[in-house]
Amino acid sequence: MQQIDAADCAKARKLAKNLADSWSMIQPSDAIRTKAAVLVERHDLRAADSLQLAAALEWCEDAPHGRVFLTVDQRLRTAALLTGFDSKQM
Repeated sequence: MQQIDAADCAKARKLAKNLADSWSMIQPSDAIRTKAAVLVERHDLRAADSLQLAAALEWCEDAPHGRVFLTVDQRLRTAALLTGFDSKQM
């Protein structure tokens, strides 16, 4: 595994902070947990993946059409597509 130098590490931290300033954090709630339980039964998902997809549905107010869901996990991508999200292969 390659290591990065201090300058690249500083750049990465700055980029991560800038990204963090622009995203919304969806906290787990009873509604999200309930959606996640349904998603686990409906799709071949792990519990954490179903929570991620349920939070995305909460974020878009259950209107995923035209919204992009990014993931490298094929199972989660398939579930997102079946739920109505657009998904890009990473």
